[in-house]
Amino acid sequence: MPEAQSSRQDPRRWKKQPQPVRRTVSQICPPPRRPLTVADIRPGMENERLGVVRDSMFQNPLIVKAELGKPRERSCSLPGIDFNYGLYTRGLDGGVPEAIGHWNVFKPQPTCPHELTRNYITMNRGAVKAGLVTARENFLYRRLNDIRISDQDDRHVKKELPSLPPNMTFGTPTRPSTPFFDLLQHRYQQLWVQEQKDTQKAIKLEKKHKVILGKLYETRSSQLRKYKPPGKPDALWHMPHFQKVRPHLDTFPTEADRQRAFRAHQEEHAVRQGTLRMGNYTHP
Repeated sequence: MPEAQSSRQDPRRWKKQPQPVRRTVSQICPPPRRPLTVADIRPGMENERLGVVRDSMFQNPLIVKAELGKPRERSCSLPGIDFNYGLYTRGLDGGVPEAIGHWNVFKPQPTCPHELTRNYITMNRGAVKAGLVTARENFLYRRLNDIRISDQDDRHVKKELPSLPPNMTFGTPTRPSTPFFDLLQHRYQQLWVQEQKDTQKAIKLEKKHKVILGKLYETRSSQLRKYKPPGKPDALWHMPHFQKVRPHLDTFPTEADRQRAFRAHQEEHAVRQGTLRMGNYTHP
């Protein structure tokens, strides 16, 4: 109980809590920074310059440089705090009572009269019908028959509207659905390849049937003129006393074996090496 009474009499419990500090609009959205001046320049800044320096030099966006770690300075001066941006709306119409009490009707302003354009088509047609063809005659005819184009031309009213079918639907047609199956199966690629093949085939067929002008065709006379009859080669000359001498060494048992061996050598002639195509040992 003593502890409970002491807690009731504690003055710190009923002490007023401090209110949160409210920031103003100027602190939340500060106004843009004013342009630099000569007095704001300190040694080591990006906009430090040598020679004559004027305040107008810091109002040129092409000359002013951005300071390191700071936003770019504005190059234009802003009005004071008392300046209000926007337009003032002043009630000059009288409000709802004046709108209900009477109705303001704008009177049409008189249009200035203007000269109508000459109708040269009608005047030229009339001059031709009258038999006038020279420039002088046309000039006199236009002075006597000055025809003008009327402003109240109702030719657009007399124009007949085109006849339309009764069940015609106006508007943009709906785009057809995308053929996904053709896209997945590469159908368009196959059609393009087939089209290219047909084109190449047509070009080859056209070249085949196309007659090349200026080409000389071979005739029988030209072929006979170029033909050279094969001559029978003369037999090698042998000494008379060696013609009836037979070879001393014959390694083939029969003549058929000899021909078979020569035939096999002739078939392997292309893959053998050497000058005489007899093997590696025939190198010179």
